[in-house]
Parts: sequence; structure tokens; C-alpha cells
Amino acid sequence: MSMSIRHATMADLDAIASIESACFPQAEAATKDEFVKRIQYYGNHFWLLIDENQIVSFVDGFVTNQKDLCDVMYEVASMHDEAGQWQMIFGLNTLPSYRNKGCATHLMEQVIRDAKSQNRKGLVLTCKDALVSYYAKFGFRDEGISDKSVHGGVCWHQMRLTFRE
Repeated sequence: MSMSIRHATMADLDAIASIESACFPQAEAATKDEFVKRIQYYGNHFWLLIDENQIVSFVDGFVTNQKDLCDVMYEVASMHDEAGQWQMIFGLNTLPSYRNKGCATHLMEQVIRDAKSQNRKGLVLTCKDALVSYYAKFGFRDEGISDKSVHGGVCWHQMRLTFRE
């Protein structure tokens, strides 16, 4: 794959917000204002996949010592703790025209490598039923239906990839 990966800056805000709205229903999508805060607090935990100067996919999420992903994390970017043990994944977004081409996989593999190299305990995400098997192929274990996330009024599975206990 000849695409490149880099971290987010404020210059990427409009493209990120646009991709998010193409990937999630309004009740689940982060707002542009939330992305402003996320980029301010943890732009280095936004991985952008670039194809010919266009962002086509991104992953974002902060780092924390909290073991489980909870809804407040989506709204309060200041909860980010660079020294935290767990890399949270709040979203894996790929433009519809770039889906099923390996973009998301390429990006997730980089996020996992980076979390490992930063000596995190692992990564945590929530996903809908249909994506449990997708994340399992990266080594994520399904911990069942989350009791801490009802984001957007949806039923979410919490999944964890653990490097070390």
C-alpha cells in the first residue's frame, strides 16, 4: 500500500469531521467541536491514512489508566493521559469509496504497533455486533456488551487487545 500515515493537526479538522459524518449516524458521530478538543489534547493519537494528499481513513482515541471505555471519554478530551496504560479507540473511519481495500486494516496495524512501542498494556474499543469478528482478527477479545457505553443509544461490545497484564 503506497499510502502514508501521519498524525492530525488542526488543518485536518474539516476533513476529519466530514469523514466522521460519512461513517456514523448523527447520534453516534463526534461533532466538529469535539474534534477540535480531541486534536488539541491528543493529535498524536489520531492516525490519518493519506492517499494523494487526501485523508481517506482515520483512527482516534486517547490514552488513559481507566481499563474500560465509557461514554464520557468521547466528550471530555482532557481526560487524555499521555502516561496512561490503555490506548482507547473511539473510531475507525474510512471513506465509503475506500472501504474493502485494506485501508482500515493498514491503519489498525499501525495503531497497534505504536501502542506496543509506547509500552501500553493494550488497546480498548467498542463496536457493534457486526464488527466483532473484524476486530478479532487483530487479536481483540470480545468482553461482551458494555455496561459503560450506550453511546448514541446503541448496544456496544467492548473489545480488548492485551499486550501484557
